[in-house]
Amino acid sequence: MIVSDKPINIFEETTEHKPKTSFQSLLIGRPLATADAGHQTIGKVIGLAVFSSDAMSSVAYGPQELMLILAAAGIGMLKFSVPIILALIGLLVILVFSYEQTIHAYPGGGGAYIVARDNLGELPAQTAGAALLTDYILTVAVSISSGVAQLVSAYPILYPYRVWLSVAMILFIMVINLRGVKESGVTFAIPTYFFLFMMFTAVIVGLVRYLTGSLGVVANPPTLEVGFLQPLSLFLILRAFANGTTSLTGVEAISNGITAFKEPRSTNAGRTLIWMAGIMAVLLLGITFLSVHIGVIPAESETVISQLFRTIYQGRGLLYILSISATTVILIMAANTAFADFPRLGALHAGDGFLPRQLTFKGSRLVYSGGIVALATIASLLVIGFQASVTKLLPLYAIGVFLSFTLSQTGMARRWWKSGHLKPGEEIVEPGSIVVHDKGWGFKMIVNGIGAVCTLIVMIIFAVTKFKDGAWVVILLTPLLVTIFFSIHHHYKNLARQLSLENHPPRKRISRNRVIMPVSGVHVGTVAALQFASTLSKDVTVVHISVDPKETQKVKDKWEHWGDGYRLVVLNSPYRLFLEPLLEYIDKISAIQAPNEIITIVVPQFIPKHWWTNLLHMRTAESLRKALLHRKNIVITEVPYQVD
Repeated sequence: MIVSDKPINIFEETTEHKPKTSFQSLLIGRPLATADAGHQTIGKVIGLAVFSSDAMSSVAYGPQELMLILAAAGIGMLKFSVPIILALIGLLVILVFSYEQTIHAYPGGGGAYIVARDNLGELPAQTAGAALLTDYILTVAVSISSGVAQLVSAYPILYPYRVWLSVAMILFIMVINLRGVKESGVTFAIPTYFFLFMMFTAVIVGLVRYLTGSLGVVANPPTLEVGFLQPLSLFLILRAFANGTTSLTGVEAISNGITAFKEPRSTNAGRTLIWMAGIMAVLLLGITFLSVHIGVIPAESETVISQLFRTIYQGRGLLYILSISATTVILIMAANTAFADFPRLGALHAGDGFLPRQLTFKGSRLVYSGGIVALATIASLLVIGFQASVTKLLPLYAIGVFLSFTLSQTGMARRWWKSGHLKPGEEIVEPGSIVVHDKGWGFKMIVNGIGAVCTLIVMIIFAVTKFKDGAWVVILLTPLLVTIFFSIHHHYKNLARQLSLENHPPRKRISRNRVIMPVSGVHVGTVAALQFASTLSKDVTVVHISVDPKETQKVKDKWEHWGDGYRLVVLNSPYRLFLEPLLEYIDKISAIQAPNEIITIVVPQFIPKHWWTNLLHMRTAESLRKALLHRKNIVITEVPYQVD
């Protein structure tokens, strides 16, 4: 390594330039300075709306998903819905316990990805990341398609436009998120809390009517959509449990977005997680209990929630309409959780060198704009490809999140094991946190171990029962994404190795610069480029490719007057080729090039005033750059000459 003995002159200035008003600033708001980052964080109330909309919305369809499976054994078997929901709440408690510990152990965010990276290794970490990123994309596609399906059910005339309505909804939520965490949180808080108010109102009114004996049963229930009855079996119950676990998607969101919260971040994020879990548990149990007692029929023609609302409110009056509207809106808003977490998780991957570095850059509103736009683009393509069909998209859903649950729980169990084998006062410094001795490590490790086994079983059941319906796509996609991640990582590591100054050989001073300047004619732009070339070296060769003898003679005649004594080499091209003869000449010069010499290609380039007139001219510099970009010791320089 070379250490220079010259004095170090380093100067630092802060630019006073401020971005100008543009269409972008009108759309997403004025650019924010980096110093404003601290003011863009959110509290628990807004955080609950930003990171819980996915989990909250799942209470609207989770109970129905498990009832659809139990109904295959007969309506009488729906009584098992409540015990299954209680089992799901037990799993929710384990997950919340794990992620609450994760929030405090890993205050920088990242959830399952960081836990797996620090405790299980890179492969499990990238697997968890791929699973979560895939799940976030599917969350947007499924929730938006589901919300639009509710809208289309109310207004069938919109059915032919459901795909483009879905895409428009995705773009709308994208724009809101591009405006910043704080603004998007305030925007989405109103519909989220409106939904919670309507859901709790319905559950409370329903329980009061149940206790007073005035609740009754569903009037005119839909027809049971079961081809043939199946015997109640352990496998059927497990399938129902697995279907019901769609209610737990989104639980990990807060642990991924800790950095969005106000200080103390971990405390605020942890409390928000507990609030969310408590609300989910109460609503899941209340909705399922009431649905069973009013005799709902799980069917595609009318949702369980719709049957519950019209039974509680005795018809399709104002309260029914408000409740259904709130449910429709929250299903669409569920996509916001993915928009809040996907960019952050993508930035963590990119920071570790497993995704393009551009995803680590924050945009004008201090959010990861690249990740937000990427999510919207991919989700829109998915919606278009699957024609906004919830039925086709749903089998792809939830496998990824339960894979990440499993890896997160396993990683936390491993962390407690490491903690238990440390002596008081000892610590292990890891990239994402510091491991210290914990007295309760044994109990915590057992709880996380049980949770890992449970979520693994759920994932396997999902993969098996939904394989033919489309789960095979996610099963194949996850390892493919992991392979891509490691390919990107290999590229960055290889690039860093080649650019490193460690053990770098002594730099050779360039002693000679050969300048080659291709010209098609002699004009003002040519003379300007020649003047610039003469400042680089005395060894300047101007090259003209001759495809028309008359034009070549004009070039020779003008060069005698304007050439200033520099050599002109005319390369005759019998087949009227331009690039190939020039490259052949450059190869000849390169062959006799000394180790301490460099070749500079100076290309005159006149720039028209109007952009569209560029289409009328050859882009010589671009063609040369593409052809010579991978050649060593060759520099390409454009000399622009602006014309009106």
